[in-house]
Amino acid sequence: MSQSIYPMTREPHPPQRESGLTKLLAILLLLVAVALVYSVLQQRRQSQQHVAASYEPRPIAQRPDDKLGADEQATIDVFSRFSRSVVHVTSLATRRDRMTLDVTEIPQGVGSGFVWDQDGHIVTNFHVVQEGDRASVTLNDGTTYPAQIIGVAPDKDLAVLKIDAPPQKLLPLPVGQSANLRVGQKVLAIGNPFGLDQTLTTGVISGLGREIKSVSGRPISDVIQTDASINPGNSGGPLLDSSGRLIGINTAIYSPSGSSAGIGFAVPVDTINSIVPELLAHGKITRPGLGINIFGDALAAQLHIDGVPIMSVQPGGAADQAGIAGAHSVGGGTVLGDVIVGIDQSEIHHANDLYKVLDAHKVGDTVDVTVENEGRRRTVKVTLQAIP
Repeated sequence: MSQSIYPMTREPHPPQRESGLTKLLAILLLLVAVALVYSVLQQRRQSQQHVAASYEPRPIAQRPDDKLGADEQATIDVFSRFSRSVVHVTSLATRRDRMTLDVTEIPQGVGSGFVWDQDGHIVTNFHVVQEGDRASVTLNDGTTYPAQIIGVAPDKDLAVLKIDAPPQKLLPLPVGQSANLRVGQKVLAIGNPFGLDQTLTTGVISGLGREIKSVSGRPISDVIQTDASINPGNSGGPLLDSSGRLIGINTAIYSPSGSSAGIGFAVPVDTINSIVPELLAHGKITRPGLGINIFGDALAAQLHIDGVPIMSVQPGGAADQAGIAGAHSVGGGTVLGDVIVGIDQSEIHHANDLYKVLDAHKVGDTVDVTVENEGRRRTVKVTLQAIP
């Protein structure tokens, strides 16, 4: 028997088993990959949902009774009722261009003011309008009117303007009384600080009977001190009590920086209510005086004089008629005359003491004036005269 020299060709079994195992592993790997992809997608979806949820608006917390407090509501009511009585005042000065000869109005200062009556009279501070020769007034509805300066009282830092506006647009503030104010009372200040119209600040009366110096140098007495914020632009705005009555006009602040430091001052309404009618009638106030010119406090201090030395006496004036004498020249030098040391029951040490006493009187009143000259004192009666 011969043997074939050609070997037999057979399909080996082991390769068939390896091929099946390979397919199974491939399927398993595919399933694992799918599972991993699904897991990653699920985690990403959950993360996105979490991020989206964290940026949703927070739930709104309701007030327990869904109402404002009584004090809050009272403040809101006062502001809503009387804020339209407050105006914006711009002081203007007329200037002529030297080249073109055109006349232009240049703003000199801004402040606040308030409606005094429906005839169009507006009350503000003198220092708001003192640099200009005219003004403009903007009401709370945004309408602006040219304003005429009717009268000024520099000694009290008050001025009255006049605009031609429809009466229905003008809401006068109710006038209160400052004589019966008490420290601790709530107050509201409305004005236009830094050009921000209709701004409300609140506080309390921090002190009464304060004294500040007016732009004329004379003292303003019985001034109200408040911690309600008063900033540049608030000048001339009203200070109101909790019922919305006018109790003062915001005038000055005490601050090294020029911004509110919690110490503001207001001219009391009793002063306003006595001065404004006089300004409306005469354009100025008629002050009571003695008919004298005085030396300043600096000279009195240098000469160690306790009182107000009289420089000169108006011929035929009140002091002259009472026999009071001023300084006079002798041999090229000056000899002091009478020094005022008292009026009625008040001692006079400085010029401010004299001004304060005189401001408490009116023209025609008779006062007892005590003067000293070369160590001798005498008291004379003087009937106060009108001075400009």
